[in-house]
Amino acid sequence: MSKPFDVCIRGGGVVGRTLALLLARERLRVALVARPASAAPDSGPAAPPLQDVRAYALNSASRQLLESLRAWPAAPAATAVKDMQVWGDDGGRLEFSAGSSGAALAWIVDVPALEQQLAEAVRYQPQIETVPAPVPAALSVVCEGKASSSRNEFGAAWTVKPYPQKAIAARLQSDQPHQGMARQWFSQGEVLALLPMEGDQGNSLALVWSVSVERAASLEKLSPDEFSAAVQLACGAEAGRLHLTSGRSSWPLALATADRWVGPGWALAGDAAHTVHPLAGQGLNLGLADAAALAAVLHAREYWRGLGDEKLLRRYERARKADVAAMGAVTDGLHSLFAQTDVRWQALRNWGMTGFAKSGPLKQWVTRQAMGQG
Repeated sequence: MSKPFDVCIRGGGVVGRTLALLLARERLRVALVARPASAAPDSGPAAPPLQDVRAYALNSASRQLLESLRAWPAAPAATAVKDMQVWGDDGGRLEFSAGSSGAALAWIVDVPALEQQLAEAVRYQPQIETVPAPVPAALSVVCEGKASSSRNEFGAAWTVKPYPQKAIAARLQSDQPHQGMARQWFSQGEVLALLPMEGDQGNSLALVWSVSVERAASLEKLSPDEFSAAVQLACGAEAGRLHLTSGRSSWPLALATADRWVGPGWALAGDAAHTVHPLAGQGLNLGLADAAALAAVLHAREYWRGLGDEKLLRRYERARKADVAAMGAVTDGLHSLFAQTDVRWQALRNWGMTGFAKSGPLKQWVTRQAMGQG
């Protein structure tokens, strides 16, 4: 008869697998509810596999966490962001640099490569067993993402503030190397980011473009050449001449949070607990910080407390909720500010960006926060 499980993690994405590896390191027996790696959507035998064009911007704290689990993808699947340029819609401009210290502002990580690294690490961890459905355990952790079906089961209400926007992701090729430069444009309520991929001297870029629902529908109908031209028009010649090299994926945007993240014998983590606008690229960093905080709380528990003790789990909720709320407020505020199309708002944004660029210590503090060194 097999030993009972200590923890059941519902969700085999990046946050779920990271948490499983952290808890297995504590000698806990973990059941991971995840689709087998070979499984694919039932779209017919002749349907080609869909290309995953997503890329994550990860800070130094996330990198250190994944490296400690031997799950950090090797180059060129992880590209250091050495510099970043941000444009406003009325001439405002900001520049950030990691300097000559050898550090990076962030790393742009190919999603399939990261998921493969985590899957391999899980495969060779004897304390983790992948299961097809939830099993009894002292603690159940929901890492199913924003569309989680388990939140209602545990009585956690989900509050959503939908944005009238969708994000479009794709991969582009430039006629010049990006040299580790990330670029972002704010214009007329849209946010377009071009993120460096495939190493320092690569010329591949990950696109994340937040646009209105109506504009997203029109962009998705464009031919590859027409879409490339639309991107080029939005960002000019700063990143070189661009052309589309992948399919496009899109998803609706929202600010959302669960009213409770924990209860007797259960906890939420990652997008199952919260989502924010992607304009700051902090979504997965927040989720990985959840995993690290929950693992730390369970590690430090009193010997007489069970894993599912609600008072114990409240420590995790308190440790994370304030940080997530602060990031949600920042991204929501920036979205609201740049969604204003009146010329007076444009002038105000330009003035604010110019002032921030000259602020010295404030700019350095924001740079450290973005690097995960705050």
